[in-house]
Amino acid sequence: MNRQAIWAIYKVEMMRTLRTILQSVVSPVISTSLYFVVFGAAIGSRISEINGISYGAFIVPGLIMLSLLTQSISNASFGIYFPKFVGTIFEILSAPISYLEIVVAYVGAAATKSVAIGLIILATAALFVDLHIQHPVWMLVFLILTAVTFSLFGFIIGIWAASFEQLQLVPLLIVTPLTFLGGSFYSIDMLPGIWRTITLFNPVVYLVSGFRWAFFGISDVSVSVSLGMTVVFLLACVAVIAWIFRTGYRLRT
Repeated sequence: MNRQAIWAIYKVEMMRTLRTILQSVVSPVISTSLYFVVFGAAIGSRISEINGISYGAFIVPGLIMLSLLTQSISNASFGIYFPKFVGTIFEILSAPISYLEIVVAYVGAAATKSVAIGLIILATAALFVDLHIQHPVWMLVFLILTAVTFSLFGFIIGIWAASFEQLQLVPLLIVTPLTFLGGSFYSIDMLPGIWRTITLFNPVVYLVSGFRWAFFGISDVSVSVSLGMTVVFLLACVAVIAWIFRTGYRLRT
């Protein structure tokens, strides 16, 4: 594996984050603080606890997951779309670097930035509520696995998108609503029977549930199922990317 080529692309992508520090880091921190003010104060005053966990602490995994999903997709999709937009993608494809190395570099950079933002949001949340993570190793496993999975998904979107507007289409119209409806700010056990059943078809439910279990030892669905669903989605993304490079879909035009 050409480590120098991977490092070159990785370094360029990471340096882009430093040039947009306000958008990349400060914005998620401010958004998290606002969520705590709105949800923690307004709703928290009416819902004191969920499953024995204070409402302010209960929503922390959901807040982190919301930012993690959107940032992973955004970082990876823009990272690969921009070379397409300016035409440098052909130089990358013709360079002595394999498709695997291209994916590792772009997805690795996007996942690194997303994990860093997730940890920053976790530190910000700790300023508002008292947090005790029961399974810190599993928390990091879910954090990294989710960041890599949705960075792969964002990579696919970046190749598929034909405009900057399309880059925002899937995150805004699909991922964000699914996150809000996936138990980020409530337990799906609070829903009526039929709605709980319908909610189980939302893949984000399994991500949030597994991540929340790492914090508090409670989950809406089995932890093994949550982990399994995440791995399945990761493998599905890998299969789609392999097909894209094999066929040249939206790369050769």
